[in-house]
Amino acid sequence: MISRDELVPVGHFRKPHGTKGEIVFSFTDAVAGLTCNPLNNVFLICEIDGIFVPFRIENSRSITDSSAYIQLKTIDSEAKARELVHKEVFLPKNQVGVAVKNDSLTYDYFIGFTLIDEQLGKIGSIVDVDATTINTLFIVENGNEEILIPAVEEFILQVNENQKELIMTLPEGLIK
Repeated sequence: MISRDELVPVGHFRKPHGTKGEIVFSFTDAVAGLTCNPLNNVFLICEIDGIFVPFRIENSRSITDSSAYIQLKTIDSEAKARELVHKEVFLPKNQVGVAVKNDSLTYDYFIGFTLIDEQLGKIGSIVDVDATTINTLFIVENGNEEILIPAVEEFILQVNENQKELIMTLPEGLIK
């Protein structure tokens, strides 16, 4: 059974669209693009009667940068889509690495992860996130040294939730 601790909120279902079960999904920047590709094998999760229920994305079409028409596999009528209206939508934390974009999902999730560069190996442990500047930074502790690493989606290669590792491709010269 899915628990709230395993999930991250990523948006809301708004209203049905058409008669075949399509629904408008308003989402954070964190999942832009992710939800618009059903091949990503991502489940959107809603709480229904106190139980977290996963829904596979069958099809989707972008409306704006923060909304899309979503067709869920088991929702095939306007009446079924209407049951989801105003429901909060979640994503499993183990898919957060796939979904992270900018800092809207909060990079704080990665505090405690070991940051690894694909070329240099282990850099250190992420101890904090600095979101006070234009570019969000991971604060990485390596012994007595504190290293600032840009929290940029394009640098993230892989998130290993079980090992609490964030594997990145860092620009050459960033680490001395």
